[in-house]
Amino acid sequence: MPDRAIWLLAGEASGDVLGARLILALRAARPELNFIGIGGPRMEQAGLASLFPMRDLAVMGLAEVLPRLRSLNRRLDQAVAHVQATRPELVITIDSPGFALRLLRRIKPLGIKRIHYVGPQVWAWREHRVREFPGLWDRLLCLLPFEVDFFARHGLPATFVGHPVLQSGAGEGDAGRFRARHGIPPHAPVVILMPGSRRNEAPRLLPVFGRTLHLLRQDFPDIVAVVPSSPVVAELVARHAARWSVRPVIVTDLQDKHDAYAAAGAALTKSGTSTLELALAGVPMAVTYRVNPITAAIARRLIRVKHVAMVNLLAGRQIVPELLQQDCTPQKLRATVASLLTDEAMADAQRGAFAAVMASLHAPEGLPSEAAARAVLDLLDQP
Repeated sequence: MPDRAIWLLAGEASGDVLGARLILALRAARPELNFIGIGGPRMEQAGLASLFPMRDLAVMGLAEVLPRLRSLNRRLDQAVAHVQATRPELVITIDSPGFALRLLRRIKPLGIKRIHYVGPQVWAWREHRVREFPGLWDRLLCLLPFEVDFFARHGLPATFVGHPVLQSGAGEGDAGRFRARHGIPPHAPVVILMPGSRRNEAPRLLPVFGRTLHLLRQDFPDIVAVVPSSPVVAELVARHAARWSVRPVIVTDLQDKHDAYAAAGAALTKSGTSTLELALAGVPMAVTYRVNPITAAIARRLIRVKHVAMVNLLAGRQIVPELLQQDCTPQKLRATVASLLTDEAMADAQRGAFAAVMASLHAPEGLPSEAAARAVLDLLDQP
C-alpha cells in the first residue's frame, strides 16, 4: 500500500466533483499524499485509484433502492474490506449518506480517523436520525451556513467550508459562443432542462419535459431546449428526446453547459445543486420534481422544511416556483416557463435574490475546496 494514504468515497456525480477538487487542494498542500477508495472519473483524473465503478452506488429514492439492496450490500462489504486491508491514515466519505454512514459505522472499530464531507440533510426530513450520528466521524464538513447551528443543537460540532458551486464556473459562460457553436439565432429563446444526473431519476422528468416543449413551441415557435447531461445519462436522454417534437441540444461538455446557461432565458430543473448552478449563472428558473408515488407519500410525512429548492431554503422564502409531483404537469410547466421568458420583472426579481443567496455560500477564508483541505489536514496532523 502507498505511504500516507487517504481513503475517499463518493457515490454520485456531485460527490465526484467535490472529491476531485479536494484531492487537488490536498495534493497542492501535501504532494506526498496518495488517494485510494471509490470515486468517479473526475476523482480518478485527480489521481484516485477506484476500487469499483462509482456508478454502482448512484441510486436514490426509498422505493428505488429496494431492488438494489443486495448489490449495495456486496459493495459495502468490499469497501469495508478494502479499508481494513489498506489501513489508510484517514477516511473521507463524501455525501451519499445511505452508503457512507453505513461504511463509517462499520469501520469505527478500526480506530482510523474519519471525516464526513457534506452534512446529512436530516434538517429537511427524518431529523430523528441525528441521534445515530455521534461517534460516526471525527469531523463533519458542511456546505450550507445554517447547518453548523443545526448540528450544534444536537451536540455535533461542524465546520462550514463554503459551497463548491462557487468553484464551478457556472457563472462564467459565453452566450454568443454557445449560439454560434450550435447555430442558434440571436433572438431564439433558450430554455435549460435539467432532469437529474442519475439513471433512475431522469426518466421521471424527461417525458413531461418533452410534452412541455411541445406546448411551448406554440408560444415560441423558434424555442431551443438544452439538456445538460452527465455522460452517465446522456444516452438515456437522447433515447427519450428522439420522440420529442422539439429536439433538444444535449450538452455533456462542462464549458458548453456554462455557455448554455449564459444563453438561457429560463430553466426547468430538479431540486438540488443544479438550482445553485443556475442561480450563480443568473438563469431564472422553476424547480420541478416527480418521484415514485410511494417515495413521495413517505417523504410528505417526514419532510420538515417549507421548501425543497435549495435557493428557496437559503433565502428563507420562495424566490423560485416549486412544481412538485401533481403540479409537475406539461400545462403548468409551460405556463411557468412562458412567464419567465416574457415577464422581465419576474426574472429580475429572481436574479436579485440569487445574488444574496450566493453571498451566503462563501467560505470564511479562501475557496471551498481549500477550506475543506485545511480541515482535513488539521485532523490528519493530530496525533
